[in-house]
Amino acid sequence: MPKGEQVELPTPGTNQKKYLAGALDIRTGQITHCVWARKTGGLFLELLEALDTLSPPRRFSRLSLVVDNAKGHHARAVTDWLVTHPRVELLFLPASCPQANPIERAFGDVHDKGTRNHKRKRLCDLVTDVQVHFLLNAPWRYHLADLYYTPEVTAARQSLADVQAAPLAA
Repeated sequence: MPKGEQVELPTPGTNQKKYLAGALDIRTGQITHCVWARKTGGLFLELLEALDTLSPPRRFSRLSLVVDNAKGHHARAVTDWLVTHPRVELLFLPASCPQANPIERAFGDVHDKGTRNHKRKRLCDLVTDVQVHFLLNAPWRYHLADLYYTPEVTAARQSLADVQAAPLAA
């Protein structure tokens, strides 16, 4: 922002924060999300429970979630939950690679249109705005980022496909 043009924003309160976790369904573009007061494994567990409930085992034998390397994804409570729910698989992205995470685009959109430079005086109103944004602006259709079409990535994908297609040596 140019100097002198910064908008003064009312803060929602002393140290008052909320954290958002979400999962983008690649097939439908819908986002399942939950809001918590702390960014812990509990936030991610609540999201896992919501996804498990929305995706019954009779319809989905496997749930694969692409996740980054946040501490909450590696929490002991999360690993214990995953042991008791073997159909849920976490696929970890490389460190520092947010452009490869499909949910980041949707969250970026929410930030651009909802939370950046907001003028809400109460945090609960801001959280409601975010939830309404998810409802009104879905579905988020996912398209691969340009990152995936570089020659290096194309070559790496082809070499992986070749290895997978090759018969196993006896």
